[in-house]
Amino acid sequence: MEGKIIFYLCFLICFLLTGNAGVKGSSHHHHHSHRHLFGFRPLKLFVFGDSYADTGNIGKTAANSWKVPYGITFPGKPAGRFSDGRVLTDYLARFVGIKSPIPYRWRNLGAKHLRYGMNFAFGGTGVFDTLVALPNMTTQIDFLQELLSNKVYTWPDLQSSVALVSIAGNDYGAYLARGGSSQTLQSFILLVVDQLVVNLKRLHGMGMKKVAVTSLEPLGCLPQTTVSSSFQECNGTQNTAVTFHNLLLSQAVTKLNNETKDSPFVILDLYASFMSVFENKADHLGSSKFENPLKPCCMGISSEYSCGSVDESGAKKYTICDDPESAFFWDTVHPTQQGWNAVYSALQGTLQQLHSLY
Repeated sequence: MEGKIIFYLCFLICFLLTGNAGVKGSSHHHHHSHRHLFGFRPLKLFVFGDSYADTGNIGKTAANSWKVPYGITFPGKPAGRFSDGRVLTDYLARFVGIKSPIPYRWRNLGAKHLRYGMNFAFGGTGVFDTLVALPNMTTQIDFLQELLSNKVYTWPDLQSSVALVSIAGNDYGAYLARGGSSQTLQSFILLVVDQLVVNLKRLHGMGMKKVAVTSLEPLGCLPQTTVSSSFQECNGTQNTAVTFHNLLLSQAVTKLNNETKDSPFVILDLYASFMSVFENKADHLGSSKFENPLKPCCMGISSEYSCGSVDESGAKKYTICDDPESAFFWDTVHPTQQGWNAVYSALQGTLQQLHSLY
């Protein structure tokens, strides 16, 4: 029991220190498709989650993702991604062999834009409601249900689809910001994982052939935390807590697969992928080098500012590195396009396992 208490205290410290750590709103190695590994050819990708997956759902006035210099690498201007370029969604779409699915907010652009699926992820959101007034995961799935009811998508569409779920960090940040205590944190973690499992089962029940869910990234390595060590070292206490969270998720997904035909659920291990890149200071091919992977490319000139900040006269209140490709992190929370490319590269082992699930 003492060990468990230490874990929960670590978890509490983790989120007290990381603040909005979960608010997570290219090289072309691996451009080839791995469609055959799914055991079927996925035609669509449906995405649910936060800013690690969001490709433009938040309104232009509400997020840094629409401010210069976001999007500087791709598409060349701010476009709603929390990075200088492509994010996790774009790379999973590449793996599936399709174009990145259209954000939900652009759903009325016409049928031809719907052919690759849809991205329902909103930066800052969680499994439950967080500190931002945006759709939580249940509501995001409701949006898909509504599109099914309106015959925008059909059951056969979902039968030839893959779902990506990237969410949960913001739930803990919101829990602590609302005065949540260490005494009730254990039961809250269970609530989050239980609700996440409900959501995963719902997506599969709606017809999704394969559901990929991410583990929580090493929050102790995010620049907003490593700034205290001049970006030299991760916070081991926080990362110990994150590995515990991920263990609960792993156990839940294993149980789900044991109860379900064809093992439709797979974890994309962001924790191991991030750590692999940090330890090697490169992607697993050694082709992308990161001089200091813990240091962000873009950050505010002081703690009151962030990447993209300007003052009343429009003067920049942030600095940006000379070469975003040399940085793993774009801002204090989100990877660069090159960072995501390295994570995608490190995830190949997990992605390769998908074919063994059939």
